[in-house]
Amino acid sequence: MKIKTKIFGEIEISEEKIVTFQDGIIGFPEMKRFALLHDEERGSGAGVRFLQSLDEPGFAMPVMDPLAVKPDYDPEVDDELLASAGRITEENLLVLVTVSIPGDLTQMSVNLQGPIIINIDEHKACQLIVENSNYPVKFPVYDILQARKAGV
Repeated sequence: MKIKTKIFGEIEISEEKIVTFQDGIIGFPEMKRFALLHDEERGSGAGVRFLQSLDEPGFAMPVMDPLAVKPDYDPEVDDELLASAGRITEENLLVLVTVSIPGDLTQMSVNLQGPIIINIDEHKACQLIVENSNYPVKFPVYDILQARKAGV
């Protein structure tokens, strides 16, 4: 499938890269099909990746691995909230959080309260709201990322 995106131009997405959110994502329930894109040169270990909507090609959401900025990130979630993502195991689980990148990069943050759960085997996903005050909606990450980049 070929789509013309706002950020990446025209790209081809193979069927096995399509991830379906049965209930859409928070704030955009009508968007259900996405592809996870990253800088090919950096591979899947790239810091910021993008969830590119296939339903609305102008929409791509920056995401990243929460463990890159909060190594002890481990929210407790009721299994029933994960039902729309299929049968989740440690081996098929990919957890991502959305990244907010404002004009002032020093204010960059991630949303630890609304993780995205992807079942990489079944290509199903869901976004949850974690009821835990230890995980803010705007967790500042600029200094953490700069320290990692500098090897600190």
